[in-house]
Amino acid sequence: MTASPKAYQRGAALPSSNPFQRLAELLDGETAGLDPIIMTIGEPQHAIPDFTAEVLAENMASFRRYPPIAGSPEFRETIAAWLDERYDLDGMVDKDHGVLPLNGSREGLSFGAISARDQLDKGIDHPAVILPNPFYQTYAAAAHVADAEAVLLDATAENNFLPDLDGLDAELLDGTVAFYVASPTNPEGYVADIAYWQRLISLARKHRFYIFADECYSEIYRKTPPPGILQAAKAMGTDFANIIVLNSLSKRSNLAGLRCGFAAGDPEFLRKWVRFRGLAAPQVPLPAQAVAVRAYQDETHVAENRRLYNEKFEAAERLLGPIMGPVTPEAGFFLWLNVSKWGNAVSVTKDLWRDIGVKVLPGSFLASDQSDGSNPGRNYIRVGLCAPLEQTEIALERLANWLGEKA
Repeated sequence: MTASPKAYQRGAALPSSNPFQRLAELLDGETAGLDPIIMTIGEPQHAIPDFTAEVLAENMASFRRYPPIAGSPEFRETIAAWLDERYDLDGMVDKDHGVLPLNGSREGLSFGAISARDQLDKGIDHPAVILPNPFYQTYAAAAHVADAEAVLLDATAENNFLPDLDGLDAELLDGTVAFYVASPTNPEGYVADIAYWQRLISLARKHRFYIFADECYSEIYRKTPPPGILQAAKAMGTDFANIIVLNSLSKRSNLAGLRCGFAAGDPEFLRKWVRFRGLAAPQVPLPAQAVAVRAYQDETHVAENRRLYNEKFEAAERLLGPIMGPVTPEAGFFLWLNVSKWGNAVSVTKDLWRDIGVKVLPGSFLASDQSDGSNPGRNYIRVGLCAPLEQTEIALERLANWLGEKA
């Protein structure tokens, strides 16, 4: 099937600056109407695990050593065991060649497309890298560093904010080297089911491209643990060919500053990728890997972290639900609010800052304009629920009152 121009955009014009720089420019010279409450950045504010300092102290001497680029055996074994337990994988993860440490998932997301391009060697000057729109800005960086053509797929409510796989023609997919998709989605907080993952896996194997599955919000969910792409592959009765899943301690354990994550999946790809990373990427310090080992062996702090977020989503539903209808996503820690009734995302963002001192992020800043002038984030604002409950409730109450008055 040949896609319509609205289905995807090749050679997309990507943002020249990040969303927060654009937000600063938008609000430059504007004065907050009330004491400011910042609801923009997705930086965890909950406590870090109480064992963090102890583990670092026990491993301080390892800062003298250059870490192995493939990670410590303990790190690889722990990640393989966690994935196995979390997704019921029956020992399918290759702990020797199917797991790599990363300096946060961002490193893997940024540079994975280079290895995908080189390993596939499709003989195309500018192969395609497919990403959702809106998107985590690092996906765009991945297309850039791989000298690839970014192809944006609108992620809309009609498709549960996941890229629509039905409107993609074979020529595009044959020229693709990497397909980026997040589940839970960022910023919308929706989840790909097993059937969606399996359709994407089948396309990747038929057309020879790699899937980079960003699962960084996998443990911040409301009730049901989101299924993962490795789980979907197992259910197909296949191995992990063409699949690279990325995750980190940033959201799960509130350790964004530790810069420790992992890639797992296709051992053939990862065996070759580790050679590239040995030349181009910094290793993950062994003390950081030791913290990761302890963190992935403990679910108590993760459950408490999830409880704190869910408490704030309950407040959001109580305060905003009567005005906007259901606002709680399946996972993540953002609200993705359709404010088209009150204006476009940019105008509403300015009004909220000037009137009530609540800083949010326009959804259009997390997306790119398509060739027909549309922007899938134009009607939305992203509201982060990372602040403590009391402050979050104050912001939500201000927001609810403002929306109610303007309705």
